[in-house]
Formats: sequence, structure tokens, C-alpha cells
Amino acid sequence: MTEAMMRSSAVATASPVEEIAQAYLSTAEGDAAVALRRAITDALSDLLEAERRSRETGRMISRGYVRRPG
Repeated sequence: MTEAMMRSSAVATASPVEEIAQAYLSTAEGDAAVALRRAITDALSDLLEAERRSRETGRMISRGYVRRPG
């Protein structure tokens, strides 16, 4: 099996995590440290946005509509 065929086979069975890692590495022109920093920056950004949306949703829920037992 040629090297190109092995790479093609590996890509076909790559997990989503491996595909994302490869995309970051490719974008960083092979610099693993830069790719890792970018991935962490994007992950933290997504986490902060999710937390912001959660707080916003929580504020939209009126406590007056919560039924209490009894």
C-alpha cells in the first residue's frame, strides 16, 4: 500500500476529534503549539458564549410562572 493510500484510508476512518485537530494543525502550517492555542481559544470562546446564553435564558424565565407544590 502506498503512503498516499494509507493517508486516504486513515482520513476515511478518522474520528471527528482527529479531523478537527488536523484542521487546526493545517491552518497553523504544521505548528502544533499554535494549533493548540487556537483550539483552546476557540473552545473557551464557545464556552463563554454558551454560558452567556444560559444566563440570558435564565433571566427570561419569570419566577411568577413556576408552580410550587401545595
